[in-house]
Amino acid sequence: MTAAAPDTFATIAALRQSLASEETPLAVRYRALFSLKHLAKQNPPQSAESLAAIDAIAAAFSSPSALLKHELAYCLGQSGNGAAIPHLTRVLENLSEDPMCRHEAAEALGALGDAQSLDVLRKFRDKEGEDVSVKETCEIAIDRIEWENGEGRKAEKLKESDFASIDPAPPMPQDQQAPSVEELGKTLMDTSLPLFKRYRAMFALRDLASPPDLPTAVPAVQALAKGLQDKSALFRHEIAFVFGQLSHPASIPALTATLSNLDEASMVRHEAAEALGSLGDEEGVEETLRKFLDDKVQVVRESVIVALDMAEYEKSNETEYALIPQVAGTA
Repeated sequence: MTAAAPDTFATIAALRQSLASEETPLAVRYRALFSLKHLAKQNPPQSAESLAAIDAIAAAFSSPSALLKHELAYCLGQSGNGAAIPHLTRVLENLSEDPMCRHEAAEALGALGDAQSLDVLRKFRDKEGEDVSVKETCEIAIDRIEWENGEGRKAEKLKESDFASIDPAPPMPQDQQAPSVEELGKTLMDTSLPLFKRYRAMFALRDLASPPDLPTAVPAVQALAKGLQDKSALFRHEIAFVFGQLSHPASIPALTATLSNLDEASMVRHEAAEALGSLGDEEGVEETLRKFLDDKVQVVRESVIVALDMAEYEKSNETEYALIPQVAGTA
């Protein structure tokens, strides 16, 4: 394994070049990003390989694309590597950065779970005049870090999830009787509750919709779809993200309506487009996406490009949505 290290560094360098270049097609940059995230996670966190992959991802924050930068932040949060914290903190603190990127940086800090991030998250949660999606994300990230590092977590019994993602909130605990779809749906839509608790209901519903042939799957998808009517754009965007994870055909009507709503927030429409991309092998999805290739909103246009690439992947025999590291330099 040690002898292969030079090849790994060459791969990381090639992927970094692809990711950071504005000449590289966006879909290829996305694949390079997910390859780098894979390399960051498959090596020990403090290894030279992991640190090089983290730095390669962060280098692309110089891009003008808000969509790409938001995805960089997401991947850094999913890396599980504390070396990403300074990069993410700088993005959150940069008031000239797009709020979609700053919100994702805050969410990523929550995913990494380091209590040292609490001060900066509280600062922007409480900042007067701050973008509401950033404030709400900081609120959820604080609750997640406190949960991660608290004693209460140890007493909770959590359902094992089919998803490997580090989520903004854990699913609702199953300490006694597992909550029903109906109960979770009520919690999901109860705006008197903290967002963190509502998110917990959201991810519990997600887990009841996987695998897709579970008897609870379609009812859970229908319960989640009601969240697309919530007043919070952040909440609506997270529902669309969950639908992308699930790739359940029952979510297509709700996602199509969300993408087609030109009055919807761009952060929600973009997430709906990418979620539809994960359903690209379903009839009519590609046709729907192509209608928005010339959308007036850049982040939506770019998301459709990525979504169509994801749709091609869904119809292919590829095992991973990423470049093959050994040939990454030729992409």
